[in-house]
Amino acid sequence: MSQVQPSIQLSQRARLAIVGAVMLGLFLSALDQTVVGTALPTIVTDLGGNSLYVWVVTAYLVTSTVTIPIYGKLSDIFGRKIMLIIGICLFLVGSALSGLSQNMAELIFFRGLQGLGAGALFPISLAIIGDLFTPRERGKYQGFFGAVFGLAFLVGPFLGGFITDNISWHWVFYVNIPIGIVALVVISSILPNHRSEGPRPSIDYLGTLVFTAAVIPLLIGLTEKGLTTTSGQPIGWLDWRVGGLLALAAVLGGVFVFVESRVAEPIVPLSLFRVRTYAASQVAMFLLSFGFFIGVIFLPRYFQAVRDISATASGYMLWPLLLGLMGTSVLAGLVISRTGRYKMLLVGAMVVSTIGMLLMTQLSATVGDWSLWAWMFVMGVGIGPSMSGYTVVVQNAVPQSAIGVATSNLTFFRQVGGSVGLAVAGTYLGSTFTSQLPKNLARAGVPKPLIQHFKAGSEASLTGVGNLSRQLAHVLPPAVQHFIPGIIYAIHESLAQAIGGSFWLAVVATGLAVLAALYMKEVPLRTSLGPKTLTPQAETAPEAEPELVVTP
Repeated sequence: MSQVQPSIQLSQRARLAIVGAVMLGLFLSALDQTVVGTALPTIVTDLGGNSLYVWVVTAYLVTSTVTIPIYGKLSDIFGRKIMLIIGICLFLVGSALSGLSQNMAELIFFRGLQGLGAGALFPISLAIIGDLFTPRERGKYQGFFGAVFGLAFLVGPFLGGFITDNISWHWVFYVNIPIGIVALVVISSILPNHRSEGPRPSIDYLGTLVFTAAVIPLLIGLTEKGLTTTSGQPIGWLDWRVGGLLALAAVLGGVFVFVESRVAEPIVPLSLFRVRTYAASQVAMFLLSFGFFIGVIFLPRYFQAVRDISATASGYMLWPLLLGLMGTSVLAGLVISRTGRYKMLLVGAMVVSTIGMLLMTQLSATVGDWSLWAWMFVMGVGIGPSMSGYTVVVQNAVPQSAIGVATSNLTFFRQVGGSVGLAVAGTYLGSTFTSQLPKNLARAGVPKPLIQHFKAGSEASLTGVGNLSRQLAHVLPPAVQHFIPGIIYAIHESLAQAIGGSFWLAVVATGLAVLAALYMKEVPLRTSLGPKTLTPQAETAPEAEPELVVTP
């Protein structure tokens, strides 16, 4: 079989320079979330906006998620270079303005602007790898993207804490600017802007509008599920702020599918989902992210609330998970490139991740560090291959002209899967904590009248970060303060059991991801670009080189 050149024919040195630049852009996006997350308590305290705390995160989440498929489709139409440059510029402008914010309203708005740019960074960066290299070559380069995320998780908490404590929180946003400028210079000077030849497709304005209208209430509803009312009670699924918004999202989602089935150039081509490997990969990524997000969000809470360590230190306690993830992401990419096979590797990885989640269900307040680190390492080893593998699989399953939208859809399902997982697991965690606390209080010798007092308290009010002993000393009468050590033990053990119990949801999700991976059809990675257009036989179509237009 003859070797066909990739879409963008450049020297190896130029290709590696572009890979380095897009990895910088990806690092920029991943680092921003971990750095800002560490600094956010200080930021909202300084700006006097604790009641608006969650909207700083929600504004960024909504705009970055909504724009992911839109950027992917537009990059297929107008070219990757121009869309990535627009994304990076918006991200940098949003970063600079966020650092200049003088109140919470400004910060929320500018974080939303920053998210408008961030939506381009991940999917277009991965799509550029699809343009630079043939499917058989992509694995070893895609594998490094998983390592970039792991590195951002390791560096981010330290960098965010150091800047906030020693310089100013404003600089957690300014630090993005030099990194982004370097990426912009390389991309604008070396990367050509190529697109498929022929008449430029029309833009699906109606589909874009309906998609945006559907995703916004979905994400806001899922975010509201993690909040509490002014009286301290958690917002339930049937509350209009959750159930109402999710119902609206479901209706608009149905309208979106109807619209996309009837337009010539949809932003999310439904025909792609008729490709078995493509559809199975999207489902597997959604389910895996459902489980993975439970780990990366709830484990820091365990370390802070149960182990009583700082937010920065809790990030470093995840090092075994990140080490396993980074190592196997790179290794899986190399193996896929060398062998051209992926199905058994990804199935095996999903099995290992399920085992890791199952081990995490044994979490308790007294579990040893070495046991916990081993469990996290197993979980990371299982998750790592998906960071590179599914991108390679999806790009190999679709025509070259659809790489942008296919990659962005994978990113979108990853983000939404994680959001759904956190909302569902948060509900499970709260109910489990409430049910376990009276049992653990009784086991610790706390009298029944005092147990009734704690049963009336909300999970959020009892599991916050801080000196729990001091907090209890302020609210409990002197006559019962000798029960404080037992109460602390019961609260810590109940929260640990609740977090460990939430991993049962992750076990189910990753177990279903194994089935999705098994359903994939093994299509050997091509050494060419594959068919120009999607056909019902796309997964077995003969290789063909698409005609492309390359502009400076």
